[in-house]
Amino acid sequence: MITKRIIPCLDVKNGRVVKGVNFLGLNDVSSPVELAKYYSDNGADELVFYDITASSEGRALFTDILCEVASQIFIPLTVGGGINTLDDFDRVLKCGADKVSVNSGAIRNPELVREAAKRYGDQCVVISADVKRVDGVFRVFAKGGRENTGMEAISWIKRCVDMGAGEVVLNSIDTDGVKQGFDLEMLDAVCNAVSVPVIASGGAGCIDHFTTLFKTLPKVDAGLAASIFHFHEVDISDLKRELLANGIPMRI
Repeated sequence: MITKRIIPCLDVKNGRVVKGVNFLGLNDVSSPVELAKYYSDNGADELVFYDITASSEGRALFTDILCEVASQIFIPLTVGGGINTLDDFDRVLKCGADKVSVNSGAIRNPELVREAAKRYGDQCVVISADVKRVDGVFRVFAKGGRENTGMEAISWIKRCVDMGAGEVVLNSIDTDGVKQGFDLEMLDAVCNAVSVPVIASGGAGCIDHFTTLFKTLPKVDAGLAASIFHFHEVDISDLKRELLANGIPMRI
């Protein structure tokens, strides 16, 4: 049986890790380099690094900090933020990223997904979707959750996977930072639409939320969280032991 993954997320702004609620009210947390090393040494299966204002500010991702993060860790690293061209893919991969997460860049140019998958392989291309309910419909948001694209989310995610995205990170804006549990309804819809790994993001508040996630939706491959790990509300080794005790396969 394939083990489930636990993935901390570093949302980086101006060179610092930050965290907010529903993508708003960002507060300073820590140095991304220190935090990345801590997670690498303490049981995280992978790490996600998002330069969260690169797209909205129309600039390239901070590669100096990324290089330093990559040099300190020994687990797979997914990087996103300001990824708009194949050159951007090339740049972050050369900095040490294993996978590249694309969101706003794919919305602007969907062919970027196909081109990147063709050049670097499906396993390298991650489609990250920021999704929020609007009048009962799952809608895709761009620019760090600031802009409603009007696109229906499930069909958009399926389209990206059909073009070569090898993994999906589903960020529920509705549950982000609220700590009331993952968005199971939204995740279920995505899992039923695609056959690639799906990573749940947004809403984790305690160990039980991860247990519920994997028990309710066995198709979900990984749980991603930020603040509960950053503020030591949940320790990754404790989380994994509890999940194993509940019959959920984990790498210890």
